[in-house]
Amino acid sequence: MDALSGIEKLMALEEIKRLKAQRDRAADTKDWALYESLHAPDHVSENGEDARWTSAAEMIRNVQRSMQHLITLHQSHTPEIEFETPTRARCVWAMEGMSFWKQGDGDHWFQAFGHYFETCEKRDGRWVNTSRKLTYYHTRQSPGADWPPKID
Repeated sequence: MDALSGIEKLMALEEIKRLKAQRDRAADTKDWALYESLHAPDHVSENGEDARWTSAAEMIRNVQRSMQHLITLHQSHTPEIEFETPTRARCVWAMEGMSFWKQGDGDHWFQAFGHYFETCEKRDGRWVNTSRKLTYYHTRQSPGADWPPKID
């Protein structure tokens, strides 16, 4: 394996951090075109109890559907990024997520803390997400909330 030079590694680290920041912003603003562009077509995603999604298209359909009535706030921080090759990295991100929705006449919320375990690759000159596994370590929700909310 050809190693990354110091400056190349720093540039790649910043590109990967930006990729993650864009992903969180795209999810919260429901910019699905941007969200999809940040993932490789063969992206694999695991989210807790949900079924494993084996393509970016499948993930986008499910995420759009599950978030259609939610206001969300995603925060990813304290990255641990380890390069396997100059074009492949494993990443661990501490996360906090908030979701807000109407349930009947009430306002409800769900808060989660955990980690994203991800891989990304540099393809066609840019970094994209290739896999994600979300693990929650602590969750809490408003009294009486049905989580996840019922989907139309």
